[in-house]
Amino acid sequence: MAGRAQPVNPWFGGGAAVLVAALILGCLAAVALRAEPGAGLGAADWRAVRFTLWQAVLSAVLSVAFAVPVARALARRRFAGRRMLITLLGAPFILPVIVAVLGLLAVFGLNGWLSDVLGWAGLPPLRIYGLHGVVLAHVFFNLPLATRLILQGWQEIPAERFRLAAHLGAGPGAIWHLLERPMLWRVVPGALAVVFAICVSSFAVALTLGGGPRATTIELAIYQAFRFDFDLGRAALLSCIQIIVTLIAALLALRAAPSGGFGAGLDRPVRRWDADGLGLRVLDGVAIATAAGFLLLPLLAVVLAGGPGLAALPVSVFQAAAMSVLVAAGSTVVLLVLAVPMAAGVAAGWRWIEAAGLLGLAASPLVLGTGLFVLIYPVADPFSVALPVTALVNAVMALPFALRILVPRARQVVADHGALAASLDMRGLAFLRLVLLPRMRAQIGFAAGLGAALSMGDLGVIAMFADPQRATLPLQIYRLMGAYRMEAAAAAALLLLVMSMAAFWLLDRGGRWHAEA
Repeated sequence: MAGRAQPVNPWFGGGAAVLVAALILGCLAAVALRAEPGAGLGAADWRAVRFTLWQAVLSAVLSVAFAVPVARALARRRFAGRRMLITLLGAPFILPVIVAVLGLLAVFGLNGWLSDVLGWAGLPPLRIYGLHGVVLAHVFFNLPLATRLILQGWQEIPAERFRLAAHLGAGPGAIWHLLERPMLWRVVPGALAVVFAICVSSFAVALTLGGGPRATTIELAIYQAFRFDFDLGRAALLSCIQIIVTLIAALLALRAAPSGGFGAGLDRPVRRWDADGLGLRVLDGVAIATAAGFLLLPLLAVVLAGGPGLAALPVSVFQAAAMSVLVAAGSTVVLLVLAVPMAAGVAAGWRWIEAAGLLGLAASPLVLGTGLFVLIYPVADPFSVALPVTALVNAVMALPFALRILVPRARQVVADHGALAASLDMRGLAFLRLVLLPRMRAQIGFAAGLGAALSMGDLGVIAMFADPQRATLPLQIYRLMGAYRMEAAAAAALLLLVMSMAAFWLLDRGGRWHAEA
């Protein structure tokens, strides 16, 4: 593939990969050089480190523990709407964090639906702020991911294994010991590590639901040291700790990736003779209904709470919405300019390009933001470039996901059409324009939609760089919440939800319009 007959010019992708690697490594180096190890960290900082690890462990364990019965129920039941429900399990990934937080507050908060029910029963209301609130939000975001990962493990068990088990008269208990438990021992550690790695770099959830010094994550401590104390040395030192923790979490996730399996099958539909009993049907139905309610009720709460206030939103919200559109548009353009050539370069045989693109997983947005501030501060006012910096960091953060979407299709197109194109002397930009891009439109649209939705709902770097006069919509919603204008915040959250979903749908649908399936 990387020989003389290769129609793809990998140098463009290699150049993009070098730029990405230079940006990430440069920010990390700036943070490391700015840190002052001799100054040390205070008791509050070490408390933030302990809280970060503890909430990540709790969130991972609870997410996976709840995901196992849900995945099991989805694996052995066929019902109307099952495919749509599995698709909806991916929605929290692109859901703006601030929107989910408002939805969770509407359901589980002090004045939420559940507290009203408890009040009717004469019980005290729930208090969502603190450790339990952070864990609740993380379970909301990661339960669908853990369910998808574990469900994939169930789907990898060949139908012939279940057919043989039924032929031998194996019941639910025997199926659990012979097939399901060995699969879970193989899949669950990877799911735990992935969810733990995601929760370690939590910022927006802790910012909105932390509830004080006892519920502060490392990233929130970086933000406080940077934004309130302007202590760049302490922020840099905390960033170094965050890098180490994130790298360890990422390595655990990679090391715990499932390996081996039950062997190949004949791809027949799976039928579960062992799960026909009424009790198991009820148990599976309860698991599916509980998970669906937990995931959908907060979104319904946002719609019901925000709908009446849409017409009365202040002008500042619409200005912030316009800022969010600009940031998302710029971030998406940067993402595609980087990701498409890099995917083509990987397809041409330069595998190191993909490794450079995955460097974004080693640093959180706040760490990159701190590094960029350290680099920009001596030569310019960092607050004047808040929007471009936010768009750039959002693009780099979305790059690993975009490459996972684009690279497999790019490899397939080059494998299928590369030899013919090379024989016709169709190389470089001609191959890219006439062959590669038309056949990657669906994947490019999906990657663009994902990047736009993630950027639209981001509450990370902009919280560090923005001045009081400018804000994106997530930051404006956070400011409304801080001013206890919850009705306006709910309406703005509904607007953000519609904008994020619309951006994803339009770009994804646009990529698939008249494109190859």
